[in-house]
Amino acid sequence: MGEYNEKSCNALEKPFYRPVEAAIRWCGLIEHEAKILTKLGDDAIPKTSMFPQWPCLQANTEKILDATTNGDLPRGRDGQTVICNKDQIARARLTVRHTDLREWMAKNYPDQKPAFLFDEIERNTHAAIDAKAFLALQVEQVATRSEIKALKEREAVIVSERDALIGERDALLAKSEKGLNTTERNSLLVIIAALCEYSAIKHQERGVAKRIMEMTDEIGAHLDDETILTALKKIPNALEARMK
Repeated sequence: MGEYNEKSCNALEKPFYRPVEAAIRWCGLIEHEAKILTKLGDDAIPKTSMFPQWPCLQANTEKILDATTNGDLPRGRDGQTVICNKDQIARARLTVRHTDLREWMAKNYPDQKPAFLFDEIERNTHAAIDAKAFLALQVEQVATRSEIKALKEREAVIVSERDALIGERDALLAKSEKGLNTTERNSLLVIIAALCEYSAIKHQERGVAKRIMEMTDEIGAHLDDETILTALKKIPNALEARMK
C-alpha cells in the first residue's frame, strides 16, 4: 500500500469561504480563527476595535466584501454561486469560492500570495515571472552554480601553485642567507686566481688589488682594495684545497 501523501491537500483550503474566513487566512491568523469567529458572532466585519492587535483583519474583510459588491469577485450563498448580482444575500450567508478568490487575488494583489490560495512554488515566484521565464531562471541558476564550482576549483589550483612558489622562494632565501659553502667559495677564488694570472703576481698582491679595484670602478660595482686584498689572501688555501 502506498504511503499517505500529506501534500495532496492544503489544510487551510476550503471549497468556499465567508469573507471573514478568507481574511483570517489572508492575515495568517488561522490559529486564532475559532477565537475570532466566536467573538465576532453574527457580525460580518471584524472591527479593528474588537481586534486592535490585527488591524489588517478588518481591512482585508472589507476588500473582499467590496469586490463582491462591485462584481469584481463572484459571490455566492452558502457556497452556491449567485448568477444575478442583484440578488440580495445576507452577509452571514455570503460566500466566495476558492477558485474565484484565488483568481481575484492574483489579479488585484499579485504581491500577496497567502498559503491557503497559492502553493510554495507560486509564493516564491515573482508575479511578473511566468512559467517559461521561471524555467529559464532555473537553467541560468544551474549554469551559474556550475561556473562558481569551476572557479572554486581553479582557485584551489592557483592557491596550490602559489603555495608551491612561496615554498620554493623561502627555500632559496634560506639558502642565500647561508651564503656560499666552502667548495663554492674556493671555486670562485680559483677563477679569480686564473683571471689575475696569480702565479705571476702573487708577490705583488697589493698592486693587483688596486688594479682590480680600478676594474670594479669601471663596471660601476666598486670594491675597496682592502676587501679585494682580503679575498686574494685566501687564494693560496683555495688552490691547495683544489689540488688535493
